[in-house]
Amino acid sequence: MKITEIKTFIMQGGRRNWVFCKVETDEGIHGWGEGTLERHEEAVVSGIKTLATRLIDRDPTEIEKNWQIMYRHGFWRGGVVMGSAMSAIDIALWDLTGKVYNQPIYKLLGGSVRDRVRTYTHAADLRGGQDAVDQGFTAFKTGGWNTEKLHFFEKDIVNDLYEKIKNLRKNLGPDIDIMIDNHGRARPSLANRQIKSLEEFNLLFFEEPVPPENIEALQQIRDASHNTDIATGERLFFRWGYRELLNRRLADIIQPDIAHTGGISEIRRIASMAEIEYIKFAPHNPNGPIATAASLHVCANVPNFLILETARDMPWHDKVQTNPLEIKNGYFELPNSPGLGTDLDENIIKERPFDVTQDRYVGSWNAEDNSPNDV
Repeated sequence: MKITEIKTFIMQGGRRNWVFCKVETDEGIHGWGEGTLERHEEAVVSGIKTLATRLIDRDPTEIEKNWQIMYRHGFWRGGVVMGSAMSAIDIALWDLTGKVYNQPIYKLLGGSVRDRVRTYTHAADLRGGQDAVDQGFTAFKTGGWNTEKLHFFEKDIVNDLYEKIKNLRKNLGPDIDIMIDNHGRARPSLANRQIKSLEEFNLLFFEEPVPPENIEALQQIRDASHNTDIATGERLFFRWGYRELLNRRLADIIQPDIAHTGGISEIRRIASMAEIEYIKFAPHNPNGPIATAASLHVCANVPNFLILETARDMPWHDKVQTNPLEIKNGYFELPNSPGLGTDLDENIIKERPFDVTQDRYVGSWNAEDNSPNDV
């Protein structure tokens, strides 16, 4: 069996555009992958096309060798764009190989260590939180900053967040897990005040308290000895990007994204690195259906898994799948079909062409003096 073509697609999925690739072979078996990267979709597509030239006529089931060729034979390594392109192809190769051997991917990884995979969704406010609970979710994540305001006043941030979480906890009760995503917006002292103010509400974790570029800033969060678990890692790529974070145990939970950090092959290795440091694994995944399916298979197999993110506010998430993944009572059911366990309908993809003007995921965010700040 040989790879004959690697096709690319961009689909407008609702809140963002999804980047898919399809690996085709001379035996008619194909695999789907995803490398969605908001606002950089066409760069990822270009990256996939570049990597494809190294893989045409190769055996698609030689997943590890193909991964090494993609990573090592380009000289320039790493980065989110090429990481996303590699991820898309790697996921597709696993999907294809599962179809070749007639097994779900988690079986190829060594089998599942759990019967189902816990998941969570997003909620901006009490109404969103109640909607999540009504849908059967037992956990949701909300933002650490009031993005309803076009400008923020730093003096209000801690109290605004405290009142928001107090209201959520009061109305939804103690059994619903709440997580905070701070989007790396705060400097260490401000993040420490945010976290300290919320400790009475027993959060599942506080995500990306500070920007990811300076690991010493995360050390300042660690030095504050909070009772709340710290999560980070969505903007780190490949295992080398996690080495220092894990070795210094600067987080309690890591959040690599399967669509950016090298696909199924690499995220599984990162999870194993975290396991030996007693750090939990909770993949970042506000992505499309293929990234979600790929994450599900890894989470089924990884011993130190905690919870999986999913973005269920995108109506085309299920519509584009031929066999949508099932969520029951806040858990993904494990698929039994070969490969990813789902496929994509190319006719639906064509009905939703790439439209950069419809991407509402990343906006602008300014301080009270109108200076640009981290989104």
